[in-house]
Parts: sequence; structure tokens; C-alpha cells
Amino acid sequence: MDARLTGRLRATPRRRAALLTLVLGVLAVHGCVTRQLADRMGAFSVAPMPQRLQVAYVRELQPTVPVAVVPAPKPPPKRVARAAAAAPALPSPVEPAASAVPVEPVPEPVPEVVAAAEPEPVASAPAAAASAPLPEPSPVAVDGAASAPAAFEWPGSTRLSYVLTGNFRGHVDGEAQVEWIRDGNRYQVNVDVVIGLSFAPTASRRLTSEGQLTADGLYPTRYDQLTHVMLRDDQRVSMQLLPDAVVLANGQRRIRWPGVQDTASQFVQLTWLFTTQPQKLRTGESVEIPLALPFRVEPWTYDVLEEETLYTDFGEVPAFRVKPRRQPRGGDLIPEMWIAPSMRYLPLRIRIHQDADTWVDLMIKRKPELAAS
Repeated sequence: MDARLTGRLRATPRRRAALLTLVLGVLAVHGCVTRQLADRMGAFSVAPMPQRLQVAYVRELQPTVPVAVVPAPKPPPKRVARAAAAAPALPSPVEPAASAVPVEPVPEPVPEVVAAAEPEPVASAPAAAASAPLPEPSPVAVDGAASAPAAFEWPGSTRLSYVLTGNFRGHVDGEAQVEWIRDGNRYQVNVDVVIGLSFAPTASRRLTSEGQLTADGLYPTRYDQLTHVMLRDDQRVSMQLLPDAVVLANGQRRIRWPGVQDTASQFVQLTWLFTTQPQKLRTGESVEIPLALPFRVEPWTYDVLEEETLYTDFGEVPAFRVKPRRQPRGGDLIPEMWIAPSMRYLPLRIRIHQDADTWVDLMIKRKPELAAS
């Protein structure tokens, strides 16, 4: 009995050495696999958050009566022009794209009553017309000219500040802002949501979209998202929107749809859409925008619901409620907006849902701030 026990004790170092060799072998294999995974994930590494463009805001936006505007006309594609040249002549020519804009009809000239009552010989008609006084322009003509659609021009940098209430593991308070920054034909949209104190937030999320301005609205090229929760590691998400593809946060590629937007740029794209097509901001209407989310690309339909009155610190403001036709799933952020035509079609209220128990409601706390033109 003692000999067997002694033998076991004497064999223990060899067993330990064998066990150590096995562990080192497993660690080596694991290290090799880890390096391979790291090499594969290198292409998906998240770059630092883009540097925020700095702008000085000097004045506030005042409510105005919305004025209809039209986007700049786009030249037709060359292949369309060649096809049109090769096509046979049609009975009624197709109007150019610019003719889609409503134009006030030119009123027919009204014959003078005196000439109708006392007709003169045909030879004297030119002399009578030359000596007759020119009629004053009618108010209808003046009003028609004044109400003609104006060409759309991208607004300067604008910042909207909100008071935040919501539910995140219980009732929460905080603040948020949406910042639109224009630098020539380049843009940056920053959405900042802070729960708790600004200097020590319980949670915060920053969304950033960068890209170019085009005749079709915003053309995003990059989207970044940074989420901070107290006592947890920060989470980063980044997407690249290339001319022919969208590179998702996991590195997968998807086809880039025409007019695609991201989570941050959609707010400004809707403002552009309703500014250039105000008839779309009516109860019962809907608009569709392809949306690139961190892990998929899909079309989103926004329904225009009823018009409501928002009671802000600077007065009552009518706004239309615009809501996506979908339910939250997979951690998506579903923004519901109240868009005010009298405030440049900006969203004065935004309600963001992540799930049934996680949502925030942002209410404008002061007039939108404008940068120096």
C-alpha cells in the first residue's frame, strides 16, 4: 500500500510535465488560431471616430412661412440622350425634366373695351395700339411671380438642442443635439445623446455621418457610432459607403442602393426631401428611403401622420408627425419625428425606440442655432 502510494508520488512530476506539455500545445494551437482570426479581422478594424468639424453659432432661426423650392435640374444621362436621338419622332414631343415643375400659366391678353365698342379701320389699328397707355400689372400676375418656386440652396451649419426624457433601466433624463455642418460640398451630421449628467453620463451615444452634397440630396461615404455605458467597455461601429457597395460593420459588402442614407443622415435627407417636395408632408402621404444599418441595407417607408401642435419654450409650432412603418428589432434605432414646415422642415421633436423598454424622447429646448453665413 505504501509502495503503491510512493510510486504515485514519484510519478507525479512526470505527469505534471506531460500535463504542462499538453497545455502548452493547446495554447500554441489556440494562439495560432487567434492570430489567424486577428489577421482576418484586421480588415474590419474600426478606425478612430472622425474629428468633429468646429462651427461657431451666432444667431437663432426665426419661424417663417415655408416657401416652395425646387432642386437644381440634373442633366440627362448621355445614353438617354442617344436613345432619344435614335427614336422615331413622336406625335407629341416629350417635355424635358425641368418642365415637371409647375409653372404659372401666362394670362391671355384682354382686348380693350374701347376698341371693341368703337372699331376703327384696320389700317389705323397699329396707331391706336401704339398710342394706348400700357396697362398696370395685375395683382394676380405679381402674386404668381412672387410664389414661383425658388431654386434650392443647402442651408448653412445648424444645431438643434433637445431636452431628453426616456426609459433606460428606469426613468432617465439627459440632453441631446443634432448638428448639421456644411463645408462647401462636404457635410457632417453629428447626433449626440447623453443620459444623465453631461460630465459623467450613465450612457451616451454619438452618431456621425460624413459625405457629399448632390442634386439627389446627401451622399454618405462613412458612418460611425460610439456607445458608452457606465462600467462597460465602449462599443464602436463603423461603415464605409463606397460608390458601388456598402461595407457593413462586420466587413460584409452589400449593393449600394441609389439614395441610400445612414442612421444619422436620414434626418437631414428628410428635411431636404420635404423642402423640395412639400406636397409629400401631408397626412396620408409616405416616402421611402433606403437605409444602411450597421449590419444590413433595406428600404424604410416613412408615413406622414397627423399634424400636431408642439408646445415649445419659444411658442406653439405646428409640426407633422413622421413615423417609420416598422417595429424595433435586433437593436435597431427607430426614430419618430415631428417636422415643422415653419422651421425649415427641421425635426423639433424626435422619439427614438430601441425596444419596448428602451426609448428616449427629445424635445427642442430652444430655437435652432445658425452659423455665420
